[in-house]
Amino acid sequence: MQALIEKILNEGRGAWRFRRYALLIAWAVCLIGWFVVYTIPDTYQSSARVNVDTRTALSIVVDGLVVRPDVEAQLNLVRQTLLGRANLEKVAQQVGLDVTARTAAERQALLNSIISRIEIALEPPMVRDPRIPNTLFKISFSDSNRETALKVVDVLLNSFVEDTIGSDRTGTASAERFLRDQLADYGRRLAESENRLAEFKKKNMGLVPGDEGGYFQRLTTEIQEVKRLQASLSVANSRRAELQRQLRGEAPFVPPTDGMPGARPSTGNNGSAPRDTATRIQETQSRLDDLLLRYTEKHPEVIATRETLDELKARQQQELAALRRGDPGAAALANATSNPIYQNIQTQLNQIDVEIAALRSQLSDRQRNEAELRRLVDTAPEVEAEYARLTRDYDVTKTQYNTLLERLEKARLSGDAEQTGVVKFNIVDPPSAGFSPVFPNRPLFLFAVLVLGVGLGGGVAYLMHMLRPVFATSRTLGEVTGLPVLGTVTRSWVEKYRAQLRRGLLRYAAASALLFVVFIVAVVAQQPASRMLRQLLS
Repeated sequence: MQALIEKILNEGRGAWRFRRYALLIAWAVCLIGWFVVYTIPDTYQSSARVNVDTRTALSIVVDGLVVRPDVEAQLNLVRQTLLGRANLEKVAQQVGLDVTARTAAERQALLNSIISRIEIALEPPMVRDPRIPNTLFKISFSDSNRETALKVVDVLLNSFVEDTIGSDRTGTASAERFLRDQLADYGRRLAESENRLAEFKKKNMGLVPGDEGGYFQRLTTEIQEVKRLQASLSVANSRRAELQRQLRGEAPFVPPTDGMPGARPSTGNNGSAPRDTATRIQETQSRLDDLLLRYTEKHPEVIATRETLDELKARQQQELAALRRGDPGAAALANATSNPIYQNIQTQLNQIDVEIAALRSQLSDRQRNEAELRRLVDTAPEVEAEYARLTRDYDVTKTQYNTLLERLEKARLSGDAEQTGVVKFNIVDPPSAGFSPVFPNRPLFLFAVLVLGVGLGGGVAYLMHMLRPVFATSRTLGEVTGLPVLGTVTRSWVEKYRAQLRRGLLRYAAASALLFVVFIVAVVAQQPASRMLRQLLS
């Protein structure tokens, strides 16, 4: 670090030898630069701010009932119109900027100059709500004459407001005329479509598709219904055959048995009601058992009783056979009851017969419909295609007609709302311009020239030191040559040389201080001095 500091000091001592050249260059650069800064013309900027309020009370009331104008798009269009050649020529004439432009080239140059100095832009607010559109516009213009800048901004502001309102009303009126013409045309086309569709329905009654769908859809439905009914009929026939088989295996009546519910009690020999064969067999068997306890098999009474028992059993077999045949007389004699299983099967068989009859009737109707549709296979598709085309044209025309009618009503409401005041222009800041120019910043430019002059002077001094270097110390000489330094010879300064050195330093310090004094004077008097210098030059 010490070596670096010593090196910097040595380089500074070497450049100090050419301080006079550095001072001369600094003076020359500063004087020339300050002169150039003084000759730069002043530029005044005039500006105005206007807010386009689209959220008025009326706009909230008619929201959804009218066509919401794209205010930002219209404002951008008006802004581009303001910067057009025709409008700029009108502005130049009203302000008086075209008095010096005589040729076409000069007028074009003047218009280009005006365009480059006009700025119409949205000014971002400090607090931005994304739900509220940004419609705060700033119009600004820069010119060397403050009054001219104010006039230009005032003319642009008036044109901006008037052209925006005028374009809204003109656009609404044009839209209404266009919608009325289109609505009349589509009304005529809609009436023609309705007449053609009505005539076609009358001519092809029965073939026009209805709620059931088109021809092929109805034919497919009938085919599916025929298949379904055939399958249901086949299942019903199978159930009927099974019920008949079960019915053949059951007897209509069942003989009574003791203890069975519904069996009539038998009476004795002295009873008034007749006894059935089963009761008599039981009584005869009991009597035979009692006789066998007292007599042998050869006893006449036992033989007679056994023969009676055999006759009763044969009679019982005949009665059972008659019961199986369903003979009501035999059932009454045998005191038999109806078989519930047989009755249940018979009921189901009757129900299935009714169901089969209904299915056959439905199947016949469906087959007849299917045959009728198949007969129209060459005619119905063509009728449906024509009907679909007519319906499509009618639907498209009707939809377009209703849309145009709705938009016409909105356009009418929009025109009334615009005349009442949906969009409101609020001039936030009227055209104004400061009394101090916005350009150039002369104090800053003057200081920059001073820094540049001093820097160039120091750079030139250091460059001359590099071209004509010297060794300030013996150590530097030894480091550069690589040889040992045996000794140094110092210079003796007599009083005369010391006085000359002091006088030279004083003159240099005075010249340097004078440069800074001139800088301060140039900064203080920059406004009137610049104006005076530009007047002399012009």
